[in-house]
Amino acid sequence: MTSQVKTLEILSRELPPIPTATVWLLNDLAEYRGKQELYTRQAPQRLKKLREHALIESAVASNRIEGVTVDRKREVAVVMGKAPLQDRNEQEVRGYQTALSWVHAEHESIVETPATILKFHAMTRPGTWDGGQFKEADGEIIEKHPDGRVTVRFRPLSAKKTPDAVARLCDLSARLLREQTIPPLIVWAAQNLDFLCIHPFRDGNGRVSRLLLLLSLYHLGFEGGRYISLERLIEQSKERYYETLQQSSQGWHEGRHDFWPYVNYLLYTLKELYAEFERRVGERGAARGEKTESVREAISACAVPFHIGELQRRCPGVSLDMIRKVLKDLRKIGEVACTGRGKHAMWRVMGNKPDNG
Repeated sequence: MTSQVKTLEILSRELPPIPTATVWLLNDLAEYRGKQELYTRQAPQRLKKLREHALIESAVASNRIEGVTVDRKREVAVVMGKAPLQDRNEQEVRGYQTALSWVHAEHESIVETPATILKFHAMTRPGTWDGGQFKEADGEIIEKHPDGRVTVRFRPLSAKKTPDAVARLCDLSARLLREQTIPPLIVWAAQNLDFLCIHPFRDGNGRVSRLLLLLSLYHLGFEGGRYISLERLIEQSKERYYETLQQSSQGWHEGRHDFWPYVNYLLYTLKELYAEFERRVGERGAARGEKTESVREAISACAVPFHIGELQRRCPGVSLDMIRKVLKDLRKIGEVACTGRGKHAMWRVMGNKPDNG
């Protein structure tokens, strides 16, 4: 029987030479993955806002790529709130958020199977007649040109062959990851390309494909998508996304396609995700370091015993908790001393004597 999972089948037989650019991307991503825990440990209490922001961006962006939009003023209410939804678009954005939250919370127990893929579709297409069902008729992916022309961009796999192809997709990608003969991130990207070429649903294929991307990343130990929206980065590079997808799908049915453009696009987008993650955490760390330094400078300038309230006045914008932490750290190494307790506590820089006039 002819295989209908073309890219993964090629990789299962023999890995073609990996382009130099791909090797560089894989090396960079391995380094980012190695530093991932360091990022999350630097400011764990500050990552909640990043998570919430990414959740909103992902639900909105993934739908917006497909032309499903909601009023910007209602985005937060639709994604995070419990208010009644006003139309079909809002239902689909809320549905994506539900699926995304499921992945974030339970990814360790979610297995990539046809049943999972169908569940993703049902969640992201709530209330539709074919939500959670594979396509029943063959179709075409068309492209509308500015001059009004309409051309066929790609003919996906037939409806008849789709269920077996999706099962093969799940089984073969799982086998390749177990065998570890192919770099896992190449398997990740190849699986996504094959999924989009199979195009198993009448509508909603892109959204399901992005949920699968995120789930697979979790399984590979890449958790940056919890904090930075992968979907938003894909939307921002949407032209390149469609361009590389078209390049890599040409000749797919015959198994003569060049899958590296799309593979490299996904790897580069993942690298951009981690670069942004590092930048955002670094900005927070830098801001925290600047505030700590301002507290230290204020303490050094105190020639007489001082109350903690004096530091608050000298360091506007610095929390009381941070001031206390700096004092505690300096006390441990003997640079400051404290007399008294509670609100009557007074601090003194060691080596500084009270000015008695």
